[in-house]
Amino acid sequence: MDWQAFSLSIELAVVTLLVLLPPGVLTARWLARTRFSAKAWIEAFVVLPLVLPPTVLGYYLLVSLGAGSPFGAWMLETFDIRMTFNFAGLLIASLVFNIPFIVQPVQRAFEAIPENLAEAAAVCGLSGWQTFWRVELPLAWPGILSAMVLTFVHTLGEFGVVLMMGGSIPGETKTVAIAIYDRVQSFDLAGADRMALLLLALSLGAVAASFFASARLAARR
Repeated sequence: MDWQAFSLSIELAVVTLLVLLPPGVLTARWLARTRFSAKAWIEAFVVLPLVLPPTVLGYYLLVSLGAGSPFGAWMLETFDIRMTFNFAGLLIASLVFNIPFIVQPVQRAFEAIPENLAEAAAVCGLSGWQTFWRVELPLAWPGILSAMVLTFVHTLGEFGVVLMMGGSIPGETKTVAIAIYDRVQSFDLAGADRMALLLLALSLGAVAASFFASARLAARR
């Protein structure tokens, strides 16, 4: 069992979730409550990581942020920050690839909230921000919880994008998905099986827990 790769995957999933959740929720709420001509294009851009092959997305990130790109060279020369083949590269790839897993479920949750509730809250004297925190956010919580679980487990199992942006550096960019691939390549099927089984159990447990939590929230209402 490659516990170093497993702990790195957990760290990546947690950091991805913490960084992506606040702007993801706000973006989802904005898309759910606004109407404008370019909205379809923005929603298509949000969903794009779902339909693009991970290697294609990883390739464009690598070309855009690598040391050979203008931006990557500027970051390296100015701040001595390398954007690829390190944990920062993994995080950037994970953030981009998980955008639809955060935004889509939360957007649908906000769209399911009747708009007249916001009007009623305004009549009761609540500001827009108070309405968001005290009315909309609790009602959208099952969707937010689902988005959090999807993002977490998807980050644990992502392979193509993180391999393109981070490579397979032990202790720095070698996640559990890459470790499983390496074990298979070296014909260590027993080791690959143990890691795959642990990843399967963790993912299944997390998804099941989110379903149980959502069902309990619905029952309380």
